[in-house]
Amino acid sequence: MNKNIILNHQEIEHKIKRIAYEIYESFANENEIVIAGIADNGFILAQKITNVLNTISDLKIILCEVKIDKINPFNEITTSISREMYISKGLILIDDVLNSGTTLIYGVKHFLEVPLKKLKTAVLVDRNHKKFPVKVDFKGISLSTSLAEHVHVVFGKNNDYAYLE
Repeated sequence: MNKNIILNHQEIEHKIKRIAYEIYESFANENEIVIAGIADNGFILAQKITNVLNTISDLKIILCEVKIDKINPFNEITTSISREMYISKGLILIDDVLNSGTTLIYGVKHFLEVPLKKLKTAVLVDRNHKKFPVKVDFKGISLSTSLAEHVHVVFGKNNDYAYLE
């Protein structure tokens, strides 16, 4: 199969900056928020968004890595911070690509087991092929692809890109 580049490094940087500004606008009244990235690429994206937020805002950001078994999301979901650290806070759950919505909806379910002030979702690429009613609040790009096509995001040193295969 051919690799069709859908986002180059500069475009990804631009999308990350825009998502960070949208998050800041949505959470401007908060003092502290949790940015929770789904391992592996979702967490890398969360780190990049956090870096931008730290330069444009005075929000205190708690960065959290979320580990979900993407094959069997019924398995235990773990986070790099304790539940107490996100109780009654605003939280943004981040992943790189929204495919079927399975990973994101199980991630949302995990965080809804404690009281939150606000929960939003963010992805770099929304594929528009969902099995679950997952709405993305902040997205870099929305694509209508066939079920046979796959979107991959590669985070490299100064060479991030997303491609369709």
